[in-house]
Amino acid sequence: MPSYSYVALNKEGKRVKDTIEATSMETAKSSLRGVGYIILEINELSAFTKDIELPFLGNPKAKDLAIFCRQFVSIIRAGVSVSAVLSMLGQQTENKKLASAIRVMQADVEKGMTLAGAMRRHPKIFNSMLVNMIAAGEESGNLESSFDQMEVYFEKNHKIHGAVVQAMIYPIILIVVMIIVLIVMMTRIIPQFMKTFEEMNAELPGVTKAVMAVSYWFVDWWWAVVLALVGFALWCVLFGRTDSGKHFFGWIARKVPVVKLLTVRSACATFCRTLSLLLSSGIQLTDSLDLTAANMRNIYFKEGVVAARSLVSRGWSLRTALEDGKLFPPMVCNMVGIGEESGDLQDMLAKAADYYDDEVNDAVSRLLALLEPITIIIMAFFVLILVLSIFLPMLTMTKAYDQYLQ
Repeated sequence: MPSYSYVALNKEGKRVKDTIEATSMETAKSSLRGVGYIILEINELSAFTKDIELPFLGNPKAKDLAIFCRQFVSIIRAGVSVSAVLSMLGQQTENKKLASAIRVMQADVEKGMTLAGAMRRHPKIFNSMLVNMIAAGEESGNLESSFDQMEVYFEKNHKIHGAVVQAMIYPIILIVVMIIVLIVMMTRIIPQFMKTFEEMNAELPGVTKAVMAVSYWFVDWWWAVVLALVGFALWCVLFGRTDSGKHFFGWIARKVPVVKLLTVRSACATFCRTLSLLLSSGIQLTDSLDLTAANMRNIYFKEGVVAARSLVSRGWSLRTALEDGKLFPPMVCNMVGIGEESGDLQDMLAKAADYYDDEVNDAVSRLLALLEPITIIIMAFFVLILVLSIFLPMLTMTKAYDQYLQ
């Protein structure tokens, strides 16, 4: 969708400079006038004039959407119209893409479009689950409840994702620091010691000769190491976006012992909470499973939910369909079975989600407890090699000197 930069005066007469996404120049102008802006200048942004925004930095996160839902409910409970709520949120929302989408939504709502319909025009901002929940709330006349439930959902989702990131960020920082230290040692410090040893014409131990060879190689080719690491990281990102990459990294996440524990538990928490929320809003089971599948992060669990949906549409019970996929642990299947038998599936799923939320935190603690000593041991190994390469020749020369004096 084209983007337009504009300068305008708002209702308070303050000068506003921002960007807006719209299908055409006229649509952009109409949207701005709809929120009470007096347009002073507006121009379409080209590929060279657009602000550089990385997708993972520009798009709103779960936390942003949770704040949006919370603020929407707080304002609308004061008796303010939906259009007025959107006007307020469009001015105070920090995320630029979300704020721009809200302003366009306001203009659409004022033209008679439903809130869900206006949100549906921004699929990169509002996922299908949120749109369907709002549509259900509008149909039932309980819009506040839908936003309340989605706020809880996004908050839980943010905490689960944050827990996974927390588990990985510490060892990654240690590994990066270790690589930097090794490069500095090999290119700056070790060569100084090796030059001294060579001038003494001393017989050097094998470990010292090996470190010398690596050090000389690093001095000439350190840039190749940096490029290789950057290239590998870039390859992982690009390959991870392909279908083969999603399956490859998804398979690793399900097979590495401790990571597997975190992957399965976070998938169970997401599945149970999402499906419970959708069912409680009155959405049919098959449609709820479609939306749940779209929210699963691991490709194997996504495909597993899609397969379960296909079996449920053919008359299978959800429990049997999940057991057939052999992805979800017995507890999830049993809780689903109990919910189906009692007729209160969404409540049992909510209880299972709460249980797995706690299990995710436990898995994160275990992963951190394991990764930290492993990373330290690896660092200690390299440090030991470097220390031995320096002190063994010094020890040899000291012994030779003592024998000379005797």
